This record gives sequence, structure tokens and C-alpha cells, in this order.
Amino acid sequence: MSSTAFLLIVLAGLIHAGWNIAAKKANGDARFAFFTAVLMMLVWAPLGWWLGREQVPHWNATAWALVATSGVLHVAYYVILLRGYRRADLTVVYPMARGSGPLLSSLVAITLLGERLTVLGGLGIVAVVGGVFLIAGGPGLLRAAHDPAARQRVHAGMAYGLLTGVFIAAYTVVDGYAVKVLLLSPILVDYMGNFFRVALLAPVALHDRPSTWRLWREQWRYALLVAAISPVAYVLVLYAMREAPLSHVAPAREVSMLFAALIGGRLLGEGDRIARLLGAGCIAAGVTALALG
Repeated sequence: MSSTAFLLIVLAGLIHAGWNIAAKKANGDARFAFFTAVLMMLVWAPLGWWLGREQVPHWNATAWALVATSGVLHVAYYVILLRGYRRADLTVVYPMARGSGPLLSSLVAITLLGERLTVLGGLGIVAVVGGVFLIAGGPGLLRAAHDPAARQRVHAGMAYGLLTGVFIAAYTVVDGYAVKVLLLSPILVDYMGNFFRVALLAPVALHDRPSTWRLWREQWRYALLVAAISPVAYVLVLYAMREAPLSHVAPAREVSMLFAALIGGRLLGEGDRIARLLGAGCIAAGVTALALG
């Protein structure tokens, strides 16, 4: 992995952890996803128009199909993630989502796209998985067995995290193909896919307008923050995919867990701090191994 791709991933990880903490604090549902999608469309409209006016008219059916598929997958990912945040702790949902997603996408990249993984890269993935386990609770997951309420909350978090990870893997592969094979602009892949997200989420938001308006007044600040910074994180990852193999970029994104452990855990007061720091160390080592491999 090149130093450029590595630096892009580290910066993306910091931004990604930040917007997930904001989304957790918002305690929103599909309507919050709609708020962020609409604001994202507005905030990034100048850049989207500037880049898209020359490129988008030349997109063929395959390009549009990939962008539409990406939009659908991102909606499913975000709605499931938000539901997990409402029913469980971020320090369980987030690690499970971020840990399972890259493993699945790396497996697809290796088996279907013909990418190769070195021994050092494989050890890096193992370290990332171990770090995710520790941050998710590690031995504390076993202690939760004696507390029915805690056990149910942990199990819910793991289930939602794993399901979120499936959609992370799916959109990573779709978007990776769009930018690596079709050479579409990473910015436009994300921005144009957002129009599909707005269309899919609008019926949910408009079904009960008084309730939606009430939630808007409560959550618009968090939605604006997510809309402003989350595309930056993902576009940086898409550019990194042009510099390095998908099977390396996807697991290396888990550097965001280091920032979530050091920042989010303190702000939200969740989880075992020692286990979280040990997990962050494992993830840092794993990302370094992937960068060298």
C-alpha cells in the first residue's frame, strides 16, 4: 500500500469516527437518514455540478446501474446502523460493523477480483479482527451472560453490527468496481448515488409530516454535521482504492476504530476503557501490517 493511500485512509478514519459519534448522539431513525441525504445533496451541490456537468452526461447504463445499486446499499447500511445505535452501544455496533465489513469485502476482492494478499497482510487482518473483538467487549461479552438485560443489549448490538457489515462489504465492492474498473469519479459516485438515497427515504419521511418536522427541529444540527463531513471520509477511501488493492484498503479503514475508541468511548461513557485501548493498539498494528504488505 502506498503512503498516499495510507494517509488518505487515516484521515478518512478520523472523519468517519466523528460522524458516527454524531449519528449515535442524534438517536435518529430512517428520517434522520433522510435529513442527512437532503442536506448532503444541498451542501455538496456546487462541487457535484462542477464535476458532473461534463462527466455525468457520458455515463453509460452500466455506470448508472452501479450508482443506483450503490445508493440502495448505502440506504440499507445507514438505516440499519442507526437502528443499531438506538438499541445498543456504539462500542458494540460500530466495531462489529467495521470489523465484519472489510473481511467480507476483502474475501470478495481476493476470490472474485483476483487480488492477492500477502502473509503480512493476512496477519494484519487477523490483528484488526482481534482489536475489534476487544473493543466490542472482549472478555466482557462473557460477563454479560450473567446479566439478561446486558446480554440482550450486547446481542442486539452484535446482530445489527454484523448486518451493517454485510452492507458495508456490498457497497465497498460495488463502489470499488465503479472507481477502479470503470474509472468513475469517486466524488460523483457518492454524490449522484445520494439522489437515489433521497428518493428511497422520502416516502418514509413524508408519511408522518408533523413527527418528521419535530424530529427535524431536534436533529438538524447532527444531520448537518454528518452531511458535511461523511462524504469527505468516504470519497477519501474511494481515492485510496485507486492507489491500493481493495483487499488492503477495506481492512485498513478500521483505523477509524482507534479514533472511536479514544474519542467516542470517552464522550459516550461506554465500554471497558482498558480493553478498548488494547483493541485500538491491535487495530493500529494491523493497519500498519496492511500498509507494509
